[in-house]
Amino acid sequence: MPVTINNERHVPVIEGVTVEQFRDEIVPAGRPVLLKGLAADWPAVRRGQESADAIANYIHGFDRGADVETIVGRPDIEGRFFYNDDLSGFNFARLHETLGNTINRLLASRGEPQPPTAYIQSIGIKDFLPGFELENRLDLLSSDVTPHIWIGNRLNVQTHFDLRDNIACLVAGRRRFTLFPPEQTPNLYPGPFELTLSGPPVSMVKLDEPDLERYPKFVEAAKHMLVADLEPGDAVYVPYFWWHNVESLDEFNVLVNFWWNDAPRDLGSPFDAMLHGLLALRELPENQRQAWKTMFETYVFLEHGDPVAHLPDIVRGPLGYQDEDLRQYIRLMLLQSMAQQAGVNLKQGG
Repeated sequence: MPVTINNERHVPVIEGVTVEQFRDEIVPAGRPVLLKGLAADWPAVRRGQESADAIANYIHGFDRGADVETIVGRPDIEGRFFYNDDLSGFNFARLHETLGNTINRLLASRGEPQPPTAYIQSIGIKDFLPGFELENRLDLLSSDVTPHIWIGNRLNVQTHFDLRDNIACLVAGRRRFTLFPPEQTPNLYPGPFELTLSGPPVSMVKLDEPDLERYPKFVEAAKHMLVADLEPGDAVYVPYFWWHNVESLDEFNVLVNFWWNDAPRDLGSPFDAMLHGLLALRELPENQRQAWKTMFETYVFLEHGDPVAHLPDIVRGPLGYQDEDLRQYIRLMLLQSMAQQAGVNLKQGG
């Protein structure tokens, strides 16, 4: 039965953050922070504070007329993008049209008691609105971290995580971020990994009406829940893998975000590694799983110090320091092994 959980704790608020403070204190702490007024001097924010029409016209000035993907939902979904009842698909559709057409439709729906929901999500600003990023800069990050823009009406983006750090800057409207730390994953009841709303898996729990008979462990997750309420010009730092639900609270909302990941780019996908673990480890007998759990704790998560400190460098192999060449060698080892298990013959050098 759905119930209401009132456990509202707000993230810390910092005003006037410096590059050094963000780099040396906030990011290493790995906790969400509301960065008050971080983007307050952006021309886009000033237009957004004037009116929806003013920010729409400002965006139109950079639009080159290319088609973008817009997700749209019927009025009866009340802005909540989610699965259909049997989880075979979704309660929304995807359209390809110009950004300008979608914005005009959003503006035209203002004032309707229950308008259709429309959302342009995560389009690269340099590709679709070139020049916008030059007038609306984020000095906290390197210039090679490229911005994305999100535009929609009142809606709810279901609780999900990203495998990147994120700074989300509110340009127009109001938004609420509700956040959970990564260790609450089992209490958030993730949905399918292979059929997702838009990339990452989502929690199956509705935050405003959690069904605790079906999802009883959410009570524990709610104890760790944090909230960040953003006004135009504010930003929120969402660390890597923090689950977050995003509510757009006004008839016209614009947000610009910056994703980045400081890990070496050639490491590969942790999700692929998890899939291999599901394949190779999960169905082992319990005693064998526990033995491999110890191995992972020792060699992957380094929970007992350097596991190869007692060995000379020359014989440490993949267990020791990995440069790009060694990582490529490991991939080739895996490729050969997986191909053999799948009954596929790989040509030498092919």
